[in-house]
Amino acid sequence: MDITMTVTPAIPSEKRLNLFERYLTLWVGVCMLAGVALGKLSPGFVNALRSFEFGEGSQVNVPMAVLIWLMIIPMMMKVDFAAVRNVGKRPKGLIVTLLVNWLVKPFSMAFIAWVFFRYLFASWISPDEADQYIAGAIILAAAPCTAMVFVWSYLTDGDPAYTLVQVSVNDLIMLVLFAPLVGLLVSGASSLSVPFVVLFYSVIAFILIPLIVGTVLRTWFIGQRGQAWFEDTLLPRFAPATIMALLATLTLIFAFQADNITGKFMHVVLIAVPILLQVYFNASLAYGLMKWVKVPHSVAAPGALIGASNFFELAVATAIALYGPGSGAALATVVGVLVEVPVMLSVCAFCNRTRDWFPQEREG
Repeated sequence: MDITMTVTPAIPSEKRLNLFERYLTLWVGVCMLAGVALGKLSPGFVNALRSFEFGEGSQVNVPMAVLIWLMIIPMMMKVDFAAVRNVGKRPKGLIVTLLVNWLVKPFSMAFIAWVFFRYLFASWISPDEADQYIAGAIILAAAPCTAMVFVWSYLTDGDPAYTLVQVSVNDLIMLVLFAPLVGLLVSGASSLSVPFVVLFYSVIAFILIPLIVGTVLRTWFIGQRGQAWFEDTLLPRFAPATIMALLATLTLIFAFQADNITGKFMHVVLIAVPILLQVYFNASLAYGLMKWVKVPHSVAAPGALIGASNFFELAVATAIALYGPGSGAALATVVGVLVEVPVMLSVCAFCNRTRDWFPQEREG
C-alpha cells in the first residue's frame, strides 16, 4: 500500500547558468555586430567565404557545415536512446510533449507567422521578405530543442532521466517528420518552393549523420572509460569547441546578412514578435495539459520547456541549405537564438513559482 509522506518540501537551492549560457543573448548581439562589421569592412573576404559551397548551387556552405557539425555532434553524444525503453513507465508526460511538439507547435507557428508577416506587418516588409520570414519561423518551430533542454530542466529541478527520454524520442521522430512538415507548411504558408531533395539531404547531413556519429562515439567512450567519466569529464571538454562554433556560425551569418541588416534592422524586431508569441503559447499549452493530466512538476516543467524551445542549430543549418546564408529564412532562425535565452529563463521562473500546482512526489 502506498503511503504519502507528509513532509515539508525542501526549498531548491538557487541554480545558475554558466557564463556563456546566462549571457547567450549578449553573445549573439556581439556576434551580430562583429558579423555586420566584417561584412561591411571586408566584403571581398565575405563573398569568398559565401561562395565556398559543396558543389555549385548546392547552397550548403562549407565553413557553415563544418561549424554546425562541431555544434551538433557533441549534443547528439548526450542522447541515450537506451532510455526510450522506459517510456511505458510514465507515459502521460511524454504524450503531452509529443502532442504539443508535433501536432500543435509547427502548425501554430505557421499560422502565427502567416498572420503577422503577411498581414499585420505588411506595411513594413515586402511579400518576398514575408515568404522568407515565414519559412524561417516554420523551420525553427519544426525542430524541437535538444541540448538546451537539459539546462532548462536543471533550472526547474526537472527529472533528468525523464527529460532524457523526452529528448531521445523527439530526436527519433524528428528523423521522420522534420522534412515532411517543413515541406508541407512552407509550401502552404508562403509562395516559396521547397526543394525536397535539399531538405532530405539536410536531414541526413544535420540529423542522421551527427546522430549516428554521436551514438557511436558515446557507446565507444562509455565502453572504454565508463559512463561517469564520459558525462563528468569528456563531455565538458567539448563545451568550449561547441560554444566557439556556435558564435563563429552566428558571426558568419550576420556577415553574409550585413547589407540586409543595416538596411532593415527593424525587421529583427518584427521577426521576434511572432516567435515570442509562439513560444509562450506552446509553453502555456504544454504546462496546462501537464497540470490537467496530473503529472509531477519534475516532469511537467521540462515538458513545457521542450514544447517552447527550439533546436536552433538544426534550424539555422536547414535554412541555409534551403535558401542560402544571406536569406531572410536564415535571419529568422538566428532571431530565434537571440530571443530564446531570456524567454526561456522567464518560463523557468514561472515554472518554479508554480510548483504547488502539481501533486507532490510520493515516497513509500
